[in-house]
Amino acid sequence: MDELIGRIEAAVGLDESTARSAVRIILSFLYQEGDRDKVMTLIERLPGAESYVETSSDDSSATLGGLGGLMGGGAMAVLGQLQGLGLGMAQIQGVTQETVNFARERAGADIVNDVVASIPGLGQFV
Repeated sequence: MDELIGRIEAAVGLDESTARSAVRIILSFLYQEGDRDKVMTLIERLPGAESYVETSSDDSSATLGGLGGLMGGGAMAVLGQLQGLGLGMAQIQGVTQETVNFARERAGADIVNDVVASIPGLGQFV
């Protein structure tokens, strides 16, 4: 995972701590919202990723004042969490692209596509 963090630092311009936090948010979102078996297969293929996954669920942030229904509460919550790190939309897109590209390289495109497909609406963003 250090390689992914380094790639995010270089490509997006984030410091290490922020990059790690952003990856933790993204992987935890996949775990909480995606098909659990598919997500676990993905996580197992990314050495060190287990430590980035928060397995407890906090539904209190999912609605964001009712806006969650526009593209799924979980996705809106993730957007809010990433913005809470101080990231702008371009940085969020950069972190997401680097994370997805890294996962495709390490775990394979098929499993990444399966995970993305298991979360309604996510495919239009990655």
